[in-house]
Order: sequence, then structure tokens, then C-alpha cells
Amino acid sequence: MYIATSSSASSSSLLRAASFYSRTRLFSSSSSLRNLSPTNPTTPSLVNRHRSLVSAAVRSFHCSAPRWSHRLDWRSPLSLRAQIRTVSPIIERLERNFVTMASENPFKSVLTSLPKPGGGEFGKFYSLPALNDPRIDKLPYSIRILLESAIRNCDNFQVKKEDVEKIIDWENTSPKQVEIPFKPARVLLQDFTGVPAVVDLACMRDAMNKLGADTNKINPLVPVDLVIDHSVQVDVTRSENAVQANMELEFQRNKERFSFLKWGSTAFHNMLVVPPGSGIVHQVNLEYLGRVVFNNNSMLYPDSVVGTDSHTTMIDGLGVAGWGVGGIEAEAAMLGQPMSMVLPGVVGFKLSGKLRNGVTATDLVLTVTQMLRKHGVVGKFVEFYGDGMGELSLADRATIANMSPEYGATMGFFPVDHVTLQYLKLTGRSDETVAMIESYLRANKMFVDYNEPQQERVYSSYLALNLEEVEPCIAGPKRPHDRVPLKEMKADWNSCLNNKVGFKGFAVPKEAQNKVAKFSFHGQPAELKHGSVVIAAITSCTNTSNPSVMLGAGLAAKKACELGLQVKPWIKTSLAPGSGVVTKYLLQSGLQEYLNKQGFHIVGYGCTTCIGNSGELDESVASAISENDIIASAVLSGNRNFEGRVHALTRANYLASPPLVVAYALAGTVDIDFDKEPIGTGKDGKGVYFKDIWPSTEEIAEAVQLSVLPDMFRSTYEAITKGNPMWNQLSVPSSTMYSWDPNSTYIHEPPYFKNMTMEPPGAHGVKDAYCLLNFGDSITTDHISPAGSIHKDSPAAKFLIERGVERKDFNSYGSRRGNDEVMARGTFANIRIVNKLLNGEVGPKTIHVPTGEKLYVFDAAMRYKEAGHDTIVLAGAEYGSGSSRDWAAKGPMLLGVKAVIAKSFERIHRSNLVGMGIIPLCFKSGEDADTLGLTGHERYTIDLPSKITDIRPGQDVTVTTDNGKSFTCTVRFDTEVELAYFNHGGILPYVIRNLIKQ
Repeated sequence: MYIATSSSASSSSLLRAASFYSRTRLFSSSSSLRNLSPTNPTTPSLVNRHRSLVSAAVRSFHCSAPRWSHRLDWRSPLSLRAQIRTVSPIIERLERNFVTMASENPFKSVLTSLPKPGGGEFGKFYSLPALNDPRIDKLPYSIRILLESAIRNCDNFQVKKEDVEKIIDWENTSPKQVEIPFKPARVLLQDFTGVPAVVDLACMRDAMNKLGADTNKINPLVPVDLVIDHSVQVDVTRSENAVQANMELEFQRNKERFSFLKWGSTAFHNMLVVPPGSGIVHQVNLEYLGRVVFNNNSMLYPDSVVGTDSHTTMIDGLGVAGWGVGGIEAEAAMLGQPMSMVLPGVVGFKLSGKLRNGVTATDLVLTVTQMLRKHGVVGKFVEFYGDGMGELSLADRATIANMSPEYGATMGFFPVDHVTLQYLKLTGRSDETVAMIESYLRANKMFVDYNEPQQERVYSSYLALNLEEVEPCIAGPKRPHDRVPLKEMKADWNSCLNNKVGFKGFAVPKEAQNKVAKFSFHGQPAELKHGSVVIAAITSCTNTSNPSVMLGAGLAAKKACELGLQVKPWIKTSLAPGSGVVTKYLLQSGLQEYLNKQGFHIVGYGCTTCIGNSGELDESVASAISENDIIASAVLSGNRNFEGRVHALTRANYLASPPLVVAYALAGTVDIDFDKEPIGTGKDGKGVYFKDIWPSTEEIAEAVQLSVLPDMFRSTYEAITKGNPMWNQLSVPSSTMYSWDPNSTYIHEPPYFKNMTMEPPGAHGVKDAYCLLNFGDSITTDHISPAGSIHKDSPAAKFLIERGVERKDFNSYGSRRGNDEVMARGTFANIRIVNKLLNGEVGPKTIHVPTGEKLYVFDAAMRYKEAGHDTIVLAGAEYGSGSSRDWAAKGPMLLGVKAVIAKSFERIHRSNLVGMGIIPLCFKSGEDADTLGLTGHERYTIDLPSKITDIRPGQDVTVTTDNGKSFTCTVRFDTEVELAYFNHGGILPYVIRNLIKQ
């Protein structure tokens, strides 16, 4: 599975821009970066090393530990500290400052030994209690992790003592939106976002080479794990051979991508790739990759991770601080660039009581999601505590943490306690490792022991939930936070049919609401109505990581089989576990047999339906939907149900627990009251009701106790390190520079660094720009950069056909993220996108304002670019919500978009826009395009200073139009570092220039 090559350290990390020197020096091309401190704070001072040894050391140093061992005991390579090159008098002065100020950690006095119970020591750690500061005892546990990182990495250069003080004084500083640096312990990727990340790294090496610099500087400095899980599609279902058949198709479609990733695992140090068929990235992270505590050459510190998938937050359930970032941010973190973040507020969420019989963790997370969306937690941490914590399994906690992006928080954090330790043992972590984790966290005041009196912690705001109040529910039909109690579902569905088109409406005329579409399904009579279920998918790490709901689904299927119920054959059923462990315990329990009988055969180990890889519906079903304009439904155990995401033909999509997916599949419709209407007719001719197939909490607990065993985790993860035959047979070149194939439609050299020089382009405003698109609220990254199928009439399809790619081989947008030419054409290509310039028409087109022509968005953008015109985008609230998707920022940049003016932005997307050099602006409170009378037919001028030193984070700017309107917006560069990125034309050019100048 993992490519067996040695790891080596690259050159040292980058200067955290912002504030040590004057703003002028920060942004000047000659002094905007310097050398950094090592990852390991005990590494000898760089001033004692001779400059000429460094480049050789970078090339030759290898870590003695194997590239892969059980991840909790993984030893990352030592970071080498490169010499500062003397290129100017200014840099010489900075070097002298660096020598005097960054030679040792100012907190070395709190470096403490952690003894082993039987003698010896686990290692050393930076002790928070040794600071003797009473403020630390009141800090939320999540903030303590940020504090430890700042102390451990403090060198008064990259991380300063002032930063440490800001975090200690969190209660007073967090409301002030202060900026701090953060260095995650590792980076997590999946293949959809991982491919463009590796493409960028390969392209950055080329840029370094063209500028005459050392290409070895483009190497990850922290462990990087990439799990290939986003490529498998549900092509084959209801078959014992589905897993093998779908994997063969996956490799046929993605061989070029997979070969590229395998090349990356050998060309870049510190990068490990988990092959296809192993599981879903976040479940593998939870069950295997998560360390909880690092022991890196006897230096102990908390595990922390940033990932290029927004659901990286699932690891928060394990007490590991983790959240999603854009790939461009992750690439910078890999290369040693500290993350600049605003010190977040923390919402304390108190749990009490226990879940009632028959209520699932999915019901709980949908309830929590709705509560937190209402409370408002964007940009904040949420930390859970209270007596109810003991009633939640680790898997239940992970389900809640997983959906942090849906409720808008940066993290949904569960501090480590006895439940965490039990889970670590269950999943095969060694007793010694678990003992080390507990000892370290207790010693550093990061462990919660509910058997002891609890010190009161301070939170920014408070919420509370009695678990006994949670009731069975689902969410939909178009958003994950639109929760519907199960008992109200039939009434809610009928309201949706009547309501005007919107998040809760389809505007179906009364006379058409009872329409029946009859058709023949492989010679069998069949029919569909509004609300008919055509996709029922047990999918997504959100739920497949939780044995309770998975075994609950199996028990529901078993009861249904025994009563004589059968899922209709035209419903596309599938089961895609997040790891091989699920298969083992479903087989051990004997329940997979019953799931198979209901059509829920295992189809693969990956995200599948949750990310839109649903595969095609049967042609007869698709025709019945299209020809009769049926509002067909999908029910899935996923975390996202935005319109157009799951399948183009399912306009109603509901999130539900796995056993509810089985129940709705049996019922065949969402238009049902489970309390009053039977879900089917049993073999005795009598009606079978929901209560007849629903398993009790006791039945599920017994199944979990008997079927989920530690050896299942050990054997599964020992096996994935060996790979699989199809992966192992891929041959890749051994070169460290990638040989781009100009004819490839999967991997293409992007134009980001074309004609790049060492001089930053500087700040700029926008003059006389046309409006490319005018949006309302809740435009998601699925709208901006779809991951699903490539429509046959789209510009991307035309591009592929012109290059000899047949329609059956189009694959998905997500699979082609390594090709900028496809992705630029796929930007704003969602078939459900609503652009106000089209006056109500839905689809991926816009109006070319100068001519009034209706064109595909890509074609209009190219016409603007050819004429030398800039463009902007107008938007409403929550612009860019949904998956963390780089191409939602890269695509608009390639289309020539210079600014986005919105009511509000999703956190990751806003930072991605900045990372690609696009200006994010917010309307003032109470204003938007409509209240200001903007139609999108105007030309826009944004008055930004031409000198970066004249711009401040969050300052107001004036926007004027060619028809005399003028309004004020807030420019959403939120930190000094983001201004530096803008000055350099984006984060990646910034990193390259700074690496070269080290």
C-alpha cells in the first residue's frame, strides 16, 4: 500500500509574515521572508552549522524509522534548518536578528520529562502547568492545543512570545479578532483535492527550476497522508461482485491520476498515499492515522491536522484538533508556512441525559446542526462537555464532529477522556501507546476525567441540549440544516410540493401533485410519483464509521426480510463502508446477508453517493423522471444534500441514518407517515409498520458488543499497507521532476507561475469590470465547481470530445481536477445554478453584457478576457458554503474574476479566494445587490490603494458603477498575511519567492 522509500527533511519553514518587521519590509520583494525554526525544538541552533553543508544535508538526510508503522508510533523526519542566504544588507541585518532572537525557545524552562510508570521516560514535553498561570486552567481544551503549539514552536521570530500571551489571555483577546500563527502537526489529503495539490507542488518545482533555485525546497516538512477515496462510482449495484467490478472501472477511468499520485508518493518526501479500496479518508484517519499524541524523537505534543476536505473535523471526535483548509493553504503548511488564523471564540455546548430508545447518533447530529446554525458559529470552535458526554460513544462523537462544516464551525471538539482511551484500545492501538497518551494529556492538563471535580472553563457563549429531547428526524430536501422530525415528514413533503421554488419548495401545481409515471423496468411494471425514492445509499464516513447505526441498518433489513418485505428493484441501493472493518463486523454479525437481500450489497470503499458519485440511474427510471417531470428523491446517510450534488435527476435529497435509509427504501417514497401508514405488505398479507422493523437500542448494543472486535481493526490496517494488485502493478517514473504530457486530459501543467518573476506584482483595484454572474444566497462550492458528472452539452464536454474522449469516458469533474483546462470550463457549470442575469432561467449560462447574448459562463468569461475586460461576481449570504474546494477559487481566477462582492462568505472559501489573488468584499449590514438597486448590467470600479502598505485588514473601500451608483464595502483580507498573499498575486507565488530567498 504505502510506497517504501525513505523520508527526508526539506529546507526549513517560512517566515510567518505579519508584524515582526515594519509593514513595508513585510511586503517588499527583498525582505518578505526569512528562515525558520525547526519542527523539533531541541534541534541544535542553526548558527552552529556551516552554510555549505545544508544543501547536501537536505539531499542526503534520511530518517532511520520506516516510512510506515502504526501511525501512533510514526516518527517524522527531523527538520533541517537551512542557512539564510546573504543577498542584501537588509537580509544581513535580519540574519543577525535571527541569530540573536531565534536561536532558542524562550520557554525552554518549561520543557519537562514525562516518566513511565515502570521507570524511564516517555519523552519530554512543554508543560502548561509549569507556566504557573491561573488563566490556563480556565481555557477551553481546544484553545490549550493552540497554546501548546505556540509555546513549542516559539522562537520570537516565526512565533513570538506575544503570540503565546494572546492565547493565554484568550478570554480577553478572542473578542478582538487577534491574529495568531498555528503549525499543524500533519496534513491530510483525499484524491479529489490531493491531485491538484500534487500538481501544484510539481508545478512549483518547475517554477523553482526556471528561476534557478533549489527544487528540493519543494518538499513537505510535516507528515502528509493522502487517502484515495473520492474516485469510486456506484456503477454496479445489487451484486456480490460489485466491489471488484466498481474498482476495475475506477482504475480504468483513473489510471493516469493514480499513477500520478503514486509518482508523488516517491518524488516528494514525507508523503504517504493510501491506495483506492482502503476506505474513506476521515474514517481511516479516525481508526488508524490519528495519533492523538505525537512522540517525535522523544518530543511529545498533541496531534493536530489540517485537511483538504472540510470534514477533516471528524477527527475532533477523537480529541485531535483538526479542520478543513483549502488545498493551497495546505500546500503552504506542507512547505513550512505557518497558518495565520484569527484566534477563535469557543462555544461551550453542554450535553446532559441520554438518547431515548430508538434514537440514533444521526438524529442527534441533525439536531445539533440545526441548533448551532441558529446560534451562529461560523469561524468559531465548538467544544462539547457535560454529564451527557459519558452517554456518547466515540463513534457518536465523531458523527457530530464530522458535520462541523454543516453547522458552520471550524471545529466541533470533544476533549480526550476515558471514552477516547477505550476507543483507542478497541481500534488496535497498543496498550503502551494508550498509556503514553493518557500520561501526557493528564500531565499537560488536556485530559477530562469526569470522575473528578471539574474546573469551570470559560466559553465565549453557551448552548445546552438534553439528549432525551432528541427525536428521530431527517434533513432536506436541499440543505443539511433543514431538519424535519420524522413524525412531521409527510406534512413537510406536501408543503414542499406546494411552496414556491426554494430550499423548501418545488412549486408543483395542485393538479400535477398526484401524477403517476408508469413504465417498464426490465419487463416488470413499475411506477414513480413525486417523492418516490430512486436512490437509497448507505454512504459517507459520517455514519459508516459508527457501528451502532450500521448494525442498526442490518437489523432493520433482517426484520424486513423475516416479515416478507422487499425493496423495489428499480431503487438504486448501495452500501459503501468507510473501512474494511465495517465489512468484518457486518459479516461477523450475520447481518450483511440481510442487507444483500434488500439490495444493499457493498459497492466499494469510498465516498460514492455522498459526493455525487452515484453512477447512472437505469435508463427506464431516468426516462420516467425526465419525461414526466417527477420530483424524485434520494435518501442517503451522508452529510451534504445540496441540489444537484447527489444526482442530477433527484431534486429532493434527504439525509438520514442508515436504518432510516433502509426504511425509506422499503417504503419506496418519502411521502409517508411512518406512525400511521404501513411501509409495505408482509408475507401474511398484513401491513408492516415502521415500528415492526425498527431495532431497539438494546438490540443494537448487543450486536455491537458481540461483533465489533479489536482484531478486526488490526488485521484491516495491517492489510492496507500491502496495497492491492491493481495499485501495485502501476509503474511510475523515478524522476523528481514531473514530465507533463500536453495531450493528457487528466493531468496538465497549470498556468499559475507562467512568466513569474522575483518581483511581486503588487496590490491592485478593479476598474470598469463587468458582472459575470449575479447570485442570491447560499451559492455553494458545488454550484461554483461541481464534482459530479460532466454534462454532455457543456464546454468541458466539448473540450474532451475535441480531444478524442468519448462520452462514456468523461468521468467526473472531481476526477479531472488535475487539469486546469477542464476545470476552468467546469466552473459555474452546475445545471441547477440560479443566475439573476437570466431572469429566472436555471442553468450554467449568463448574459454577456456588452452584446446581450446568452452564453455558457466559460464562453462569456473568455470573451471578456479576450477584450481585456475584468469581471466581478455579485452574491448573497453564505457564498462558497459546502465542501472545501480549491477549484471554486482557482476556476474563477482562471476565468478572469478579480473580485467577489457578497453579503457573507464561508470561511474556507473566502481564504481560498484570497489565496488565488481574488478580492473578497462584503456589503455593509442591511445592504445587498437588490437593496442597492444593482442589476449586474453595470460596470464596477473598486477603489483599492495601489500600495499594499496603504491597505489594512477589514478596511472599507468604495465601489462605484458606470451609472452613478456608489456604495461602501468591507474588504475581507482578514490578516496581515493575507495582504502579503494578495501583494504577491496569491499564496503559492508568495511561498515560491520566499523559499528562493532563504
